[in-house]
Amino acid sequence: MDNRWSAALWRQFGAAIDMLENALLACPSASWEQRLWYATPAMSAEFWYLTFHTLHWLDFFLTGSVEGFTPPSPFNEREPGTYPKRPYTKAELQQYLWYLRKKCQTTIVELSEETAGRPFEFPWDKGNPISYWELLLYTMRHTQEHAAQLSLFLGQNATDHEAMDAALDWVSQAKQDHPSE
Repeated sequence: MDNRWSAALWRQFGAAIDMLENALLACPSASWEQRLWYATPAMSAEFWYLTFHTLHWLDFFLTGSVEGFTPPSPFNEREPGTYPKRPYTKAELQQYLWYLRKKCQTTIVELSEETAGRPFEFPWDKGNPISYWELLLYTMRHTQEHAAQLSLFLGQNATDHEAMDAALDWVSQAKQDHPSE
């Protein structure tokens, strides 16, 4: 794959991950287990869980198939499709984020035309395959969507708006350069 395309993809994908990390780090302890709605009032989750949800699907979609998908510990200790037995800590989720940031970088650097064109079917939408390239774009949008929801929640519930504004500022490009540049 053309290095310019992979570098641009990483800069934007990495920025979405960086914005998720900014929200994660800015979350005060008092808000960690507070519920926020993220699609409709009927769809709500705790701050920590929405962060985990975002990371879990980032991990799954980067893997690109059900086969071979095994999240790292402690995230592999639950049955697929079940709610975790306990809230994950900020440190645990930050470690998972760092792991996935590197996995994302490596995936993009190693992306070939063949891999980019490989079909992927969502487990809930059989018969409508998309390319792995489109899946990466979808995943970047999913990550950014939840980063924005978490940031909005923090901004709406902040007591120190100046500090929160600085913590949740827009990230235009990944903080770290693309490894191939």
